[in-house]
Amino acid sequence: MENNQKPENNQNLASQENSEDLGKSAKGIWQNIKALVKELLEIRHDTDRESTVEAVKKDISFKGHNAWILIFSIFVASVGLNVSSTAVVIGAMLISPLMGPIVGVGMSVAINDVLTLRKSFINLGLMVGLSVLTAYIYFLVSPVKTETPELIARTYPTILDVLVAIFGGLALIVAKTKKGTIASVILGVAIATALMPPLCTVGYGLAIGNWSYAGGALYLFSINAVFIALSTFVVTKVLGFPLVKYVNSKKRRRTAQIASTIAVIVMIPSVILFVFLLQEQLFETKAKEFIATVMRYDGTETIKSSYDYNEKSIEVYLIGNRVPQATISTWQQQIDDIEALKETELIVHQGADPTGNIDQLSTQVRSGILEDLYIKNQELIEDKDEKIALLEKEISRYRGDGFSFSDLSQEAKINYDGIDELGYSNLITTNFAKTDTIPTFTVGWKNNLNNRQITEQKQRFEKWLKVRLKLDTLQVKSVN
Repeated sequence: MENNQKPENNQNLASQENSEDLGKSAKGIWQNIKALVKELLEIRHDTDRESTVEAVKKDISFKGHNAWILIFSIFVASVGLNVSSTAVVIGAMLISPLMGPIVGVGMSVAINDVLTLRKSFINLGLMVGLSVLTAYIYFLVSPVKTETPELIARTYPTILDVLVAIFGGLALIVAKTKKGTIASVILGVAIATALMPPLCTVGYGLAIGNWSYAGGALYLFSINAVFIALSTFVVTKVLGFPLVKYVNSKKRRRTAQIASTIAVIVMIPSVILFVFLLQEQLFETKAKEFIATVMRYDGTETIKSSYDYNEKSIEVYLIGNRVPQATISTWQQQIDDIEALKETELIVHQGADPTGNIDQLSTQVRSGILEDLYIKNQELIEDKDEKIALLEKEISRYRGDGFSFSDLSQEAKINYDGIDELGYSNLITTNFAKTDTIPTFTVGWKNNLNNRQITEQKQRFEKWLKVRLKLDTLQVKSVN
């Protein structure tokens, strides 16, 4: 019995040892991964806190050169928006000093520096006021006041603007805190967050008397500024920047309370706005998906649609066969089954007769629909024209028309001294099953050549033509 138990005990002991070895090995791998990740993402040891604070405070100042740079950059941005030139707008953003006070607000709140906070707010207000005034004067004087796509794009914030501001702000402050500031990152953030175009659009809205444009653009600027400052606040706290010390401890506590209150006041509305914009974006995405995948009916086409998150409505314009009310009711029930579209009203517009005549719709709606149809048709026509041009080019190449006969004949004369004259045509042949067009060259040879020489030069000339013209099929015929 004892002899039988010993092998079993040995096996159990070996199994336990193997398990322990595997556990140690797995633990070692996990420790190595953690160390690698920490080394890869750790930025505390390379953070220059004192230099960063000094650099941020220096960028807050708004006078002299910075004021003139801002004025000129606003003019450049306004011109770019006026002519819808993305390159010009980007150039203006590269030279704008708007980012400094915004970063100053975030950092001063994080380190309880009331003086810097006050200075940042004052300079930011001056910059915004001067920017709007400059843009207002430009658009008031400018003879061109057309609503360009670049201007329209800056009249209301989207969830993408919020995300760009968040991650752009994080990239900016991380770059500023690094020993040896990464200038390319700062320039990239200046372009991505796009602080100047919204302020120019505010000036444009005031110049043309469109308060919704001005308000929406100011809203977009505020969103960008708040989230850049918020990102700066978070990174400054995470990196453990030292708090400003005051001789009076009571004053220090009061300052900390003020800074914390400001941070909460900024943070709560920002989070609420982020959630709201996220829900709005989700609503529009689901609405578009619903119209594209669910609202299908034989002989009917959706020619226009709009979505209103605030009113919880989806408005669709149909043309073609009339959709029965029962089908529309089914669509409404299916909308209620989608979480993001719950309690959304589906409004369907269609002609009053079975032909789906759009004459029954209002003049404004009909005009918008016809405009959309015109644009779609123009796009289709341009697309077809491009395809036709490409096919004609391919056919021409296949038939051998895509070359200069004059240039080719000169080259042939230099390469083949036995050629006396050269002709070219497209020969159409048929075997009554299919018809082909074959590029055909006719060659007249000089009288001093014998039959063997003519045959040899003809073969060489044919091979050269196939390579020169990139054609697999062609004919060379001798006329003597």
